Amino acid sequence: MPKAYWIAHVDVRDPERYKDYVATAKPAFERFGAKFLARGGSYEVMEGAGRARNVVIEFPSFQAATDCYNSPEYQAAKAIRVTVADADMVIVDGYEG
Repeated sequence: MPKAYWIAHVDVRDPERYKDYVATAKPAFERFGAKFLARGGSYEVMEGAGRARNVVIEFPSFQAATDCYNSPEYQAAKAIRVTVADADMVIVDGYEG
């Protein structure tokens, strides 16, 4: 079974409140086996529009990734995030080729 990834591009409008999102999301990430591969840092937009923060989170499976997103724990965190940041996010299957 391939791993799956959350890929998020985020513009944070309120850095102090964004810390509340991060803290609230942590239990969901721990519960579903999330591993952060990229979490902010340097970047260069090569094509298209970019956002200031780029995040890649690995999950053991697509099911775990979607279950994490839909979990009550993450939905509580999302309720905070949507008030303090703009984001684009997708969940994708990993490649096993």
